[in-house]
Amino acid sequence: MSNSSSITQFFLLPFTDTRELQLLHFWLFLGIYLAALLGNGLIITTIAWDQHLHTPMYFFLLNLALLDLGSISTIVPTSMANSLWDTRAISYSGCAVQLFSFVFLITAEYSMLTVMSYDRYVAICKPLHYGTLLGSRACVHMAAAAWAAGFLHALLHTANTFSLPLCKGNALGQFFCEIPHILKLSCSGTYLRELGLLMFNGSLVFMCFIFIVVSYVQILRAVLRIPSEQGWHKAFSTCLPHLAVVSLFVSTVMFAYLKPPYISSPSLDLVVSVLYSVVLPAVNPLIYSMRNQELKDSLWKRMSGLFSEAINCPSSSA
Repeated sequence: MSNSSSITQFFLLPFTDTRELQLLHFWLFLGIYLAALLGNGLIITTIAWDQHLHTPMYFFLLNLALLDLGSISTIVPTSMANSLWDTRAISYSGCAVQLFSFVFLITAEYSMLTVMSYDRYVAICKPLHYGTLLGSRACVHMAAAAWAAGFLHALLHTANTFSLPLCKGNALGQFFCEIPHILKLSCSGTYLRELGLLMFNGSLVFMCFIFIVVSYVQILRAVLRIPSEQGWHKAFSTCLPHLAVVSLFVSTVMFAYLKPPYISSPSLDLVVSVLYSVVLPAVNPLIYSMRNQELKDSLWKRMSGLFSEAINCPSSSA
């Protein structure tokens, strides 16, 4: 038995105890991390570079890419280091920072996805009022509200979670610091306030989900009234990527936190947590770039320009 005052570190759940598989995990996560850095980095630089993409939709997409980069950088480097150096330990303060950062970024990302659904609703259902409802100041305020919601949410949960007395050891059943697994270490009955807080925030998450669903129902009704096939294609090309990202994000997070206890297992929990914390930030750029022709054209133009500069630089210096 121990208490939180005597805990100086936590032990994370290892993916495997076999050295060869640990190295395989390191290289696999390194590949995913580099793909996330490349994909999100290209989206950020392309939107920042191309003046034609300085619109509300791409402004919110740039913020989403920043959040994806932050969330995967919070989890993956620590997990890679643990596999490379064959260790499971993370300091008490390091665990608190990781939990705060992940909750902050994941909450801000969900808030940003909610804002993006409103952007698509206004663009398709109220196109004549788009410039008025989504001016530059309004977009900055909405993005700032998403980031602020994530920060306050993370601050509240982190302070509340780490103020609980821990008396059931320091081994976490997860490969990163996550609230439910820290609550399992708390003394009996003392976690009820955090559980109540989680339920309250769950209701807010559900309200955002309903908002997104209602927005897309209205979008679908508006799209079905568009007479031209070109209008359909343009509407779906901007809405389907966002809807795919929302669906993947919500389904994996809801399954991770709301699945029935009888289907829960350490291996299943591990796979699901990897999906929403590691895989999604890496595949989001691919989802957004597959159907968005405007973004693909701008990205190709940017890459062609860089390639031409790289070819011309040696010849000019010679």
